[in-house]
Amino acid sequence: MTKQKQSVSGEELVELTKAALEDVKAQDILVIDVKDKHSLTDYMVIATGTSNRQINAMLDKVRENVKAKGAQPLGEEGKGESDWVLLDLGDVIVHMMTAAARQFYDLERLWQGAEQSRAASGAHHTPGNE
Repeated sequence: MTKQKQSVSGEELVELTKAALEDVKAQDILVIDVKDKHSLTDYMVIATGTSNRQINAMLDKVRENVKAKGAQPLGEEGKGESDWVLLDLGDVIVHMMTAAARQFYDLERLWQGAEQSRAASGAHHTPGNE
C-alpha cells in the first residue's frame, strides 16, 4: 500500500527502521504485519526507549536512515517530552515509547492476531513485567 510515490518498499522501510532502532539501542523492537487488518498502513514497528532523550534519538535515527534511501516521512507526532512518539512512513508506522507508555497502551494486545516478529536483539516485552 503506497501513500505517495516512493522507491522504498514497506519491507525495506521495516528493515531500515529496525537497523536504525538497533543502532541507538532501542529495546524490544517488534514488527507487526497489519496488511490484512488495516487499510492505512502495512506494518507497525513498536520500540521502547529508556528516556525521552533516547526516544528522540530513535526518531532522529529512523528519519535519517529512511531519508538516506530516498523515502520521505509523511509526519510525526509527540516529539519533545512525550512518552510516545509516532513516525508515519506511509507503509510503516513507527511507535517509539517509554516502557510505562508501552505497558499502558499495550499496542501488542490491540493488534493480537496480526503477524508479529521481534528484532533479533530485542528483549522480550511482557506487559506488567517492567
